[in-house]
This record gives sequence, structure tokens and C-alpha cells, in this order.
Amino acid sequence: MAKLKITLVKSTIGRKQNQIKTVEALGLKKIRSVVEHEDNPQIRGMINRVSHLVTVEEI
Repeated sequence: MAKLKITLVKSTIGRKQNQIKTVEALGLKKIRSVVEHEDNPQIRGMINRVSHLVTVEEI
């Protein structure tokens, strides 16, 4: 399976609670923090919910 490199590029301050929880569930804490996840429908759904806050690269 492919892997995804997810980077937080915008702050979660002032965002809705569900968006903040989604960012935390992805494992992102601070701006410019990076995590790698397997490419699956659950992760893609989480990325879709906060797509305006993160950037995604396929590895």
C-alpha cells in the first residue's frame, strides 16, 4: 500500500471542535508537524474533513 505524508500548515485556533479532534486523531500537534499514514479510506476521509488545514504527499 502507498503511504501518505501529511503536514499541518494552518492553525486549528478558531476552528470547529470536530476539525480540531480530527487533526489530533491524525497525530498532528503543531504547525509544520508531519506524520505518515497508510493510504486507506478512513485516513482519506479524515484528510477530506480538514483539507484546508493540511497538505498531503504520496510516498
